[in-house]
Amino acid sequence: MAATADFSGVQVRRGLAMLLMVISSVGISFGGLIVRSMDGADPWQINFYRAISLGVVVTIILFYRYRAQTVRCVLDIGKPGLVGGAFLSVAGISFLQALEHTTVANTLFVLSAIPFFTAALAWVFLRETLRRATLVTMIFAAIGIGVMVAEGVSAGSAYGNVMALITALGFSAFAVIVRANRQIDMLPSLLVSSVLILAMATVMRWGDLGITLKDVLLCILWGGVLSGIGNAMFIFASRHLVAAELTLFMLLEFALGPIWVWMGVGEVPTRLTILGGCIVILAVAVRSSMELRRGSDRMKRSRPNV
Repeated sequence: MAATADFSGVQVRRGLAMLLMVISSVGISFGGLIVRSMDGADPWQINFYRAISLGVVVTIILFYRYRAQTVRCVLDIGKPGLVGGAFLSVAGISFLQALEHTTVANTLFVLSAIPFFTAALAWVFLRETLRRATLVTMIFAAIGIGVMVAEGVSAGSAYGNVMALITALGFSAFAVIVRANRQIDMLPSLLVSSVLILAMATVMRWGDLGITLKDVLLCILWGGVLSGIGNAMFIFASRHLVAAELTLFMLLEFALGPIWVWMGVGEVPTRLTILGGCIVILAVAVRSSMELRRGSDRMKRSRPNV
């Protein structure tokens, strides 16, 4: 009976984690539409107000979780947290540069290859083994990205595609740092990222940070509500779901983002963008499904009889 109760408790936590991942991924998928709905704020101005709102929300979450130990929690991230925050800031800055110079679909489809970039970086820096199936799916993902980047060169949006690649590499580098330092709560690294982005945006737009109230509110919605709370949900869910499950739920963000922009502002991706994006997303989905099947088989073999 005890084993049954424990298993039931695990299932409840997993169910809640899956629900939070769906809410988080769907919420964050509106980021592209929010940017396209701005009155006239440029990427640096958006980053400025988004960083402020994200930093405020993360600070509130940290105080809620750690109370008097909040400062200690922030200091405990050490060098890994600082480096991780730096990579996140690069990803955040390049993400808006990508949206400025190419379509939302191009940007998000390239980002959907983050699991493969992460696997490659983990292989190089953490000596993690790359399975043959992972290598094969990485090749297909590279083909899909190649289709979109090649089209970007001919369409004059090569810079945007390169920025999307840098964004993906920045997020993947952060993921590898988190994986190498599982004993550290890396949530404060979002504060590091916010401070760095805020400093860069201030330098780049000194004396020119005035934007409309609508744009300010959209930045708060994106940075504080969708990104801040969404990241908190992701961190909770990551403790109860395996990597393949997290990857599958994250695909909601990359698949839905272009749809919201198409429905909201009529930004229609080209056929080659759709083709390349479908190749990448299909590669991620197939690989994640294979991992889930392997994990399910292991659980069935190890589950005790009660």
